[in-house]
Amino acid sequence: MLKIRKIQPSDNQAIKKIIQDCLRDVQLNIPGTAYFDPQLDSLAEYYEKLPHGIYWVVIDDTNKEVVGGCGVGPVPGQPGVCELQKLYLKPEARGHGLAKTLLQKSITFAQESYQKMYVVTDTKLAVANILYQHAGFTKLAKPLAGDEHLACDTQYIKSI
Repeated sequence: MLKIRKIQPSDNQAIKKIIQDCLRDVQLNIPGTAYFDPQLDSLAEYYEKLPHGIYWVVIDDTNKEVVGGCGVGPVPGQPGVCELQKLYLKPEARGHGLAKTLLQKSITFAQESYQKMYVVTDTKLAVANILYQHAGFTKLAKPLAGDEHLACDTQYIKSI
């Protein structure tokens, strides 16, 4: 049984490892990706202080293990625009609709404070691109101003 809950400090190292492992697996362990985000060591504390932000983790209730996560936070300098952040799942947690569930949960949360949702990904993450396209995101020609993940080559936006 899998459950989704707000991140806690005890989840920080597990979700950091998942994010970095996923990016390493597709050779995106480079500067300009989430791999090197300074807040990775303390995501729970970071999102707790982030206005109109949240991060959820997916827990395998059988062994109490973190198997993935996803967050929402503001895009600096872009009023009314949030970013879907750090949606990553362990390989064994993929293919069960969790990414779609996390995306929908994020959109529902974001609708309370934002008008648009931005997401940054890469062509190396083919399944992620399909997820965002099927959810009605429109591909942008270039990143939004304020985007810190400039090593990624694909950006989307959606009115929410």
